[in-house]
Amino acid sequence: MKLKFSMRGLLVAATAATVMLGSASAYALNLKMATDSGTKGSPAGDAIKKWAELIEERSQGDIKVRVFYQNELGGQQEVFDLHVAGDVQLMLNWPMTSYDKRISVIYTPYMTTSWDEALKAYSPGGWVNGLLGGIYQDFGLKFFGPWPEGFNGVATRDKHALTIADAKDIKVRTMTVFPAPQTMEALGYQTAAIDWGEVYTALQTGVVDGEAGNVIFWDYEYFRDIVNTYVQTKHFFMTGILSMNLEAWEKLTPEQQKVIGEAALEIMNDQFKAAKQQDEYYIQKAIEAGIKYIEPTPEQLSTLGKAARDAVWPLMEKEIGADIVNTIRKNASPL
Repeated sequence: MKLKFSMRGLLVAATAATVMLGSASAYALNLKMATDSGTKGSPAGDAIKKWAELIEERSQGDIKVRVFYQNELGGQQEVFDLHVAGDVQLMLNWPMTSYDKRISVIYTPYMTTSWDEALKAYSPGGWVNGLLGGIYQDFGLKFFGPWPEGFNGVATRDKHALTIADAKDIKVRTMTVFPAPQTMEALGYQTAAIDWGEVYTALQTGVVDGEAGNVIFWDYEYFRDIVNTYVQTKHFFMTGILSMNLEAWEKLTPEQQKVIGEAALEIMNDQFKAAKQQDEYYIQKAIEAGIKYIEPTPEQLSTLGKAARDAVWPLMEKEIGADIVNTIRKNASPL
């Protein structure tokens, strides 16, 4: 009888274990991850795909992540809205300033002008990194860190400018965030703030003569059949941001937070190592595709930088406060 009872006990225990395993799988934490810029297979798309895979692997199935690429959940502002609302918990975003004008610190014109200075400023412990972390938390997002791309420029069709005077007859698309239009106007251009998803049509139909919001990858990848010149004006150092909805973050167990945070740090560190080489690769690809790549001389760059700083930094001081702008003035690259 004891043997039968023992066997029955083993069967009950085995059944209970099976139920528990099934329950763990059934009740796995399900998260949505998105990027507002980057299709599947693009550098940004590959980054969020890897981030999701690391989270699932290291949580041993405790966390499931569903990935959404560019435009799959809406335009840039719409997806960022979903992120702040908590409907998209994890994101690689190019932040919108509609929630807090202080985010525009990331779009300060001519804040840094060399790769070494930029990477130092944006790395953990860097002065820009420190500013962004506090700002993100204030409007409900957990800031993991930047995902740097490099210095942007102006991609145009048939005409280009290296001076403020030459830019007066060129109309360019800018990002729909402050102070992107103001920066390009300071550099002499006419501007139209256009959402990323509508840029191709705007270029194709001649609504604008060029695009002034991105590193060369985006112009090569999406517009190389339209644009034929890229001037690397370096007006912004472009970087995405890895973040999580703060309310969703605070509901995680310490173990889950560790998994997600460490995976984000790995993605960020990968990009810090790869960004400069990646940018140089796409510069060469653009040249091979027939796009004329132009770097302004140091003198031309200094003139552009001083004009943008003189016109835009006082506007930023009114919008985001003297303390932040004074920090920028103290740490910005010399021109």
